[in-house]
Amino acid sequence: MRWLRLLPFCLLPVAASTLAADREIKQTRETPGLFIGSVGCKSSSCHGGAGEKRSQYLTWTGQDFHTRSYAILLNARSTRIAESLGIGQPQSSARCTICHSPFQSVSPSHLSAAARPDEGVSCESCHGAAGGWWRGHTRPDWTYQMRVSAGLRDLRNLYARANACVACHQNVDRDILQAGHPTLIFELDSQSVNEPKHWKDEDSWSGARAWLTGQATALREAAWSARMGNDPAPDGQETSVALGWLLSKITSNDPSLPTVVEPATSDLEPLQKEGDDLAHAAVKWNPTIDTVISLMRSLAQTDSEFTISKERSREAIFYRGRRLVLALERLAAALNANRDVPLNLEVELEALRKDIAAAHGALDVSVFAEHLRALRSKL
Repeated sequence: MRWLRLLPFCLLPVAASTLAADREIKQTRETPGLFIGSVGCKSSSCHGGAGEKRSQYLTWTGQDFHTRSYAILLNARSTRIAESLGIGQPQSSARCTICHSPFQSVSPSHLSAAARPDEGVSCESCHGAAGGWWRGHTRPDWTYQMRVSAGLRDLRNLYARANACVACHQNVDRDILQAGHPTLIFELDSQSVNEPKHWKDEDSWSGARAWLTGQATALREAAWSARMGNDPAPDGQETSVALGWLLSKITSNDPSLPTVVEPATSDLEPLQKEGDDLAHAAVKWNPTIDTVISLMRSLAQTDSEFTISKERSREAIFYRGRRLVLALERLAAALNANRDVPLNLEVELEALRKDIAAAHGALDVSVFAEHLRALRSKL
């Protein structure tokens, strides 16, 4: 699955078609398209105008963190990281630009004159090279299936969306982390909300599906990197085990989902496949208010598992707690999006957030367990 690191930039469309093999909509384009650049989207009559369906470019340029991905390479911190790695200028090193300036990884023959590297992560980084569908995708006689067949990435499918994002939001090589790059945590739902969204969700449970799909995808990628990566991050094992633990709780509580088995050994190969199976299934997950409350209760009842033992180090418990808090946050958000009267859990969730944020690897397990019990009492 090494090719997944390149998925956001449409460099391997044949692999993209493999991803879509079991979906109703097929990604059929087999040659790299022409990247137009965001200038092709900014017209006021397209995505640079006012109104719900025409403001995507304005949202991206004004509020989206991705527009600053190239500029980050020009700051002092990035310069220091590059110096530590001995790779020269970060804005011209493929180790940095693969995620921060995707157009620099594209052959010049597939770039229009208007596609500039300093756009950062722009429209086509996510939606695919626009040369094949740019002029036709607004035609009323073009269906969504026709646009996808012309090269538009099928981001309506959460599995495809998670795969497009996870490559740059989950795994970072050990030496880059040691040089000062921040650790990454992939969580599709909240990161989509913070982006902010420039699309409409399918329904009020889309956030819950995005969260589960994203966490399952993160499990697959973390397990793969820890097993097979050339220079995996030092916390890859802990991240994989923590995600396996969390998703085993979720899937054991909801029989409609394929099972993730909590790892009893350091063998991560089963988790890699289980994560991918769950990511596929999560796209069609159909939770209810009762389902989500039951899941949250089950997670909040894990307080007894937050104890240090010969089998569980404080470090391992920290990784487990971090993923647990993210799960409770997103499930609570989905729950309240579907309730007439929201359930106020913010005080309890904030206490758990502060526990996790206090110090990496220095989680006060007794306090964290107490705060879990307080949350459970509200459910």
